[in-house]
Amino acid sequence: MKNITLEQLEKELLKDKKFRDAAAKLEPEYQLARSLIAARIKKRMTQSEIAKLAKTNQASISRLETGSSKPSMSFLQRIAAALGGKLMVRIEV
Repeated sequence: MKNITLEQLEKELLKDKKFRDAAAKLEPEYQLARSLIAARIKKRMTQSEIAKLAKTNQASISRLETGSSKPSMSFLQRIAAALGGKLMVRIEV
């Protein structure tokens, strides 16, 4: 079996239109999770610490970081506040 890098695999998969469409559909969730993880690491906080400040549980933060939940705006605002930040949403056309 041939070893390939993640970048090579992604390049190969993106040749498939169905895969491209699915990836594009998941991009907002991916960016949200990535942003949350980066902010948490920058603040040197654990999921549990954020959860306590946001009045939720660690499992909810984990689900948000893995993209397996559809959070409300108010929940995201609580997470942003727990991180000492602000929630920003934009629509691109």
